[in-house]
Parts: sequence; structure tokens; C-alpha cells
Amino acid sequence: MLGIQTKTNSDRIVESAIAKVGEIATLPEVTVKIIEIVENPRSTARDLHDVIKNDPALASRLLKVVNSAFYGLPGQIASVDRAIVLLGLSAVKNIAIAASMTHLFNSGATVEGFNGVEVWKHSVAVAVASRLITSAQGKPSVEESFLAGLIHDLGLLVQRQVFPKEIAEVIAKQKIGSARFHDLEQEIIGADHQALGSALAAKWRFPTNLCTAIGYHHKPMDLADVNRELPMLVHVADVLAAKADLGFSVTAMHDDYDDETLDIIQTSQSDLDEIIDQLPEQVALTESVFAD
Repeated sequence: MLGIQTKTNSDRIVESAIAKVGEIATLPEVTVKIIEIVENPRSTARDLHDVIKNDPALASRLLKVVNSAFYGLPGQIASVDRAIVLLGLSAVKNIAIAASMTHLFNSGATVEGFNGVEVWKHSVAVAVASRLITSAQGKPSVEESFLAGLIHDLGLLVQRQVFPKEIAEVIAKQKIGSARFHDLEQEIIGADHQALGSALAAKWRFPTNLCTAIGYHHKPMDLADVNRELPMLVHVADVLAAKADLGFSVTAMHDDYDDETLDIIQTSQSDLDEIIDQLPEQVALTESVFAD
């Protein structure tokens, strides 16, 4: 009975927090439109171009990304049409969302111990690690993995705006103790950044699999087997970013993975060792590409 009551209280806290958030709860209109287009199986590259051509800043960013070492495409790409065809709809969606996220993480109220630039760096590190793990798996879903990693800590933005004193207390306690970050959040705030981030992503109409990855990246084993792989992959990427000390890593400082985890994501420890070695350089490249 107690467990049910706690869950109900947590749900209420999440609903109240999402209702209170201001600017953060609204993605730019062009980003929302791009998500809708990409998630519609009947959409075409032309539909995407028609939206992007009306946003010169996004069109410019798209060409910057497609011509960077991040995608490693040959030659200079001068047109948005060509960029969309070469990158694919999912990659263009990622670029639009990353542009929005950069602004959201790097703006907002000042909270002791919470540096938006460092949180963004950590988010990029987890995105890059997720992408590299998926590449090591030999799977084509690198764009989905990158985006899941990029937005995994979305709930921290909600906490910064709605619970600034409480999240400062969580950070301070976590740095001097051995408790896991999300356990302290549950104790002090009544809901963790996983639940808050998943709720905000749902409000933004992100796909269910991304909401699940956000909501369970610290506890993927709580999910049924069929839903576990992407949250588990982000969980491992989060641990790798923390081990590499890239950005605001206290959320995953006391997390780890085991052989069962590696079996689930079908990756070897030697693959992960290589990824950790690549992370600093790849994160610096990605940050430069997606910087304002």
C-alpha cells in the first residue's frame, strides 16, 4: 500500500511541475513541426525542406552540420535539399532538436552546483557515446540513439526552473555521500529527473521509445525485456560519460553496468574501452558543430 501511495505522490509532483514550467515547456514551432513531419511515415524530404526554408538560422545550421566532420560526408554541400537527402529525415530532426536544446540548457536561472553549460556537455557526451555504442553493435539506429542520449537528462531543466533550492540540495548531498543521485531526488523533491524528463518529452509529443529511455535510463532493468535495450544503452553511455568526467556527471557517478548489461546491448567491454578513448575528441567536435 505504501508503494502505491508513494507513486501517486510522485505522479502528482510531476504533473504539477510540468504545469508550472514556463518557456522551457515550449519547443520552437519549427522544431515541433519537424518532429511531426519525421514521425509521419508519409512525409517526404520535400515536406521537411518546405519547413526549413522558412527558418534561415536552422537552414544555416543544417549546412554547417552536414559539412562538418561529424557526419564525414565527401565534398561541400551547398543546398538544404541535398543536405536533407544525404542526412535523412531523422538526422535533420536531431539537428533541429539539438539546436533547441543548446539554448535551453545554456539559459535559465542560476542554481548552486548546477552549470547549464556543463549539463549540456554531459548530454552531448552521452549522445556521442550512445551513437558509438550503436555503431559498435552494427545497427542502423544511430540517430535514435544519439537523440535519446542528448535528451536523457531533460528533467534537470524542469528541476532547475521549478525546484532550484531542492536540486541544489540534491547536488550538494550527492557530492559528499554515496547515495545515487535519483534516490536523493526522490527523497528531497519527491520525483526524479527521469520522471520529470519523460513527462516533458511526452508533452512535446516525442515518440514513446524516447520517453521510455528518458524515464528509465538509471533503472532499465525495471522494464520488460522488449523495452529495455535503448534505455540500457543510454544507461551505459551515461556511465561512460561519467567515467570520462565529461560535463555534469554527478547524476551517474555511482551507477555502473555488469556482464548482463553488456549482453542486453550486445556490446563487449573492449568496445566500450575504445569508446571511452574516443569520447573527449568526439564530444569536442560535436559541441563545436551544435554550438550557437
